[in-house]
Amino acid sequence: MPELADARKGDDPRSRRRIELLAFLILAFGIWPLVAVGVVGGYGFLVWMFQIVFGPPGPPASLH
Repeated sequence: MPELADARKGDDPRSRRRIELLAFLILAFGIWPLVAVGVVGGYGFLVWMFQIVFGPPGPPASLH
């Protein structure tokens, strides 16, 4: 298996650093913002549906 050993030698610290930097940038500016928007949007949707079913918050309407 000398091919595998030669392939591992090409994994120098500079290429590993580049891969880790790329992974960080994808996570920091791609995936996590989408997750944050999804969580906030999902919470807003749940509040909206709750208010459609049970009415808006506040004191109950008086019976005049």
